[in-house]
Amino acid sequence: MPAELNALRHDLLAQVRKQGAATDPLVVDALRTVPRHLFLPDLPPEQAYEDEAIVTKRDEDGRPISSSSQPTIMAIMLDQLAARHGQRVLEIGAGTGFNAALLAHIVGEQGRVTSVDLDEDTVERARENLDAAGCPDVVLVTGDGALGHPDNAPYDRIIATVGVWDLAPAWRDQLAPRGRLVVPLDLHGVQRTIAFELDGDHWTSRSARPCGFMRMRGSAAGPERNYRISERVTLNLPHDRDVDPAALAEVLAEVPTIVGTGVSPSIAELFDGLSLWLALREPCWCTLSEAAGDGAPLLRAAPLRAPEAAVTAGILGDDGVALLSRADGELTVLGYGNDTVAGELLAHVHGWDAAGRPGSDGLRVDAYPVGVSGPRGDIVLEKAACRLVLSW
Repeated sequence: MPAELNALRHDLLAQVRKQGAATDPLVVDALRTVPRHLFLPDLPPEQAYEDEAIVTKRDEDGRPISSSSQPTIMAIMLDQLAARHGQRVLEIGAGTGFNAALLAHIVGEQGRVTSVDLDEDTVERARENLDAAGCPDVVLVTGDGALGHPDNAPYDRIIATVGVWDLAPAWRDQLAPRGRLVVPLDLHGVQRTIAFELDGDHWTSRSARPCGFMRMRGSAAGPERNYRISERVTLNLPHDRDVDPAALAEVLAEVPTIVGTGVSPSIAELFDGLSLWLALREPCWCTLSEAAGDGAPLLRAAPLRAPEAAVTAGILGDDGVALLSRADGELTVLGYGNDTVAGELLAHVHGWDAAGRPGSDGLRVDAYPVGVSGPRGDIVLEKAACRLVLSW
């Protein structure tokens, strides 16, 4: 059995590296060594070593609130973090404990890993998993991650494994000089995992990659809102807004107007580029997801499909809805109600295409604390604790 488990770990590492992740030799060694199956003890090892995110906890409404993240995105973020032997690391979001174990392997016996999670039962389970994997020195704390953990500060590295809406002042206060912060940051409804370093009076990004994480809860929770449109369909909005779910379900059940865009992007370009373009330039943008199930789907030819759900994006207007679809590789716009909304979405697709289909490559994010002035940049997003200035 040990030989089979080693083979599964090596196969997973090969998949991760094929995706361009795990470029840091220390990250490679950690993924090759730390046994993921011990952090998912209720699953067969074959499933634990798939390159997939695995939900481990849901709230009372069935929404996922904790998971073991996809190993590829974990490796991407660990590459961004660039932790080294002997360093002190703070992790926001303990999950199963697997990421903390990878960090503990990287920093070694001379380093220290502290992991904070909001839920006591999650911390208890992570403790059991870490002890089983031979990582008793990882410090686990039940608390609000936005407050960090000052008792073990300062930290050379801080990483959040949960989507954050804002950059908590405590993280800056607890970071050592020349330290680094890596977080999946909300950019008006889309997330990018961004590596930040301090540059004088503000944070400046060193890299940005697309990602998708469950949102942070607690004192730093963002304004995102989810609405259940039907038993299987959920509407996601980047901010609070009045929505009549039943009325929207009726609209989406109508036969839409279909408009070709003449643009045929890859799935990666859609996920990384067009979603970011819409989020930053369209105030009424939205996403819709439909869980897999029996019966005819409400979302027609959604461009992003996974085994568990189909996902699309678009514009939710006051008297119409426009959604992205895909037919034979070409991106199309489905218009419901007022045709003006479909025209607006079509214009965004053409604008993104004409601009060279920009995505996360070359994206720079500067985060200025409230009260600190800075340049305006291409896009400005106001948060509670900081102002984000985005440019390419």
